[in-house]
Amino acid sequence: MTRILLAALALFGSATAVLAQDTADRNSVDPMRPVTILVSIDGFRPDYLERGVTPTLSALAAEGATASMRPSFPSVTFPNHYTLVTGKHPDHHGIVGNSFNDPDLGRFTMASKESAWWDQAEPIWITAEKAGLLTGTMFWPGSETTIDGMRPFYFRPFDQSVTGEDRVSQVLAWLDSPGNLRPDLITLYFDTVDTAGHRHGPDGAETTAAVAAVDRHLAGLVQGLKDRDLYDQTTFVIVADHGMAATAPERVMYLDDLIEAEALQIAYAGSVVYLEPAPGREAEVEAALVKQHPHGVCWRRAEIPARLVLGSNPRVSSIVCMADVGWLFGTRAREVTRPGGAHGYDNDAPEMRALFIAKGPGILPGVVLTEMDSVDVQPLLGRLLGIQVPAGDGRVEDTLPAMAN
Repeated sequence: MTRILLAALALFGSATAVLAQDTADRNSVDPMRPVTILVSIDGFRPDYLERGVTPTLSALAAEGATASMRPSFPSVTFPNHYTLVTGKHPDHHGIVGNSFNDPDLGRFTMASKESAWWDQAEPIWITAEKAGLLTGTMFWPGSETTIDGMRPFYFRPFDQSVTGEDRVSQVLAWLDSPGNLRPDLITLYFDTVDTAGHRHGPDGAETTAAVAAVDRHLAGLVQGLKDRDLYDQTTFVIVADHGMAATAPERVMYLDDLIEAEALQIAYAGSVVYLEPAPGREAEVEAALVKQHPHGVCWRRAEIPARLVLGSNPRVSSIVCMADVGWLFGTRAREVTRPGGAHGYDNDAPEMRALFIAKGPGILPGVVLTEMDSVDVQPLLGRLLGIQVPAGDGRVEDTLPAMAN
């Protein structure tokens, strides 16, 4: 029986499961094969583990390998989620911001699902499907998109209203599929820590409560795996896309205080700015902006520091600004009126560091990785899955100390 027919039978009555087009026969697959679960907790700083509200994550960290992971620049959600699954910096995989302009395609937003936006790099679920493995994505940027004519076998379109409990339940439901339809690789995404961090700042009580809630969701996942006798054959790779820094209304640099707003075409603003001069005003805008500012800096695209690995992709605006940590660039038309948190800053900033925990078969316990970068996650996943992954910007040696074999 084909894989699609089996899946239809296994998931009859579930309107939420969406199946890919692959019809390869999987009747000979070993039901005891290992499972890899890639979990993203958006905006989770490594030091959140020190707040005493994460018994599940802290136990997984104690039993596995950990790192304070450096994100890619700009340290925002969509670029770094695609970095984690492609092993490439945003400049090389093409998702260079949460919003940006493409010379041919127009404006990208977080709702853009067309494959042309995403096909500059291959995510791990496509690589795994090509290798004959089965994948499921419980939310992840790019996972709703056809890439190279393929999608994950199971996926859910992003819906922020889906609770953490329901996200875990969906993952466990996929794992309850018959042995030849059980996923080998699953992604799972939580956004509430980031949302709380933006609204209340990284030190807010509400942010700590969101951290505790996600930990409870993961406790449910762990227990569900144990109930299914899958825990001992499951490897967790738990990551964040970036950290979070406190901001305040008085820490804003207004671009239209430096030059009139009509001279600017802003694609993205905040901790990092992508902008183009209005036609005919290039020299004027560059003279006003391209320099060191009291709490930030603006560069021409070709002059962005090499360590940030940004500027070769035509989707990067001709002028890019980066605020100092805790500061924002804005406009008078959209003033910042309440304190909170932001990310997107220099990826070397301690506040931008991201959570990394790996625990499971083949991972050595107690290892602290000191050179971990977000581009290193994709080659690590390839080794865990036993597949060859496309070459990227990551280095095998950065995570090799954590590998038992």
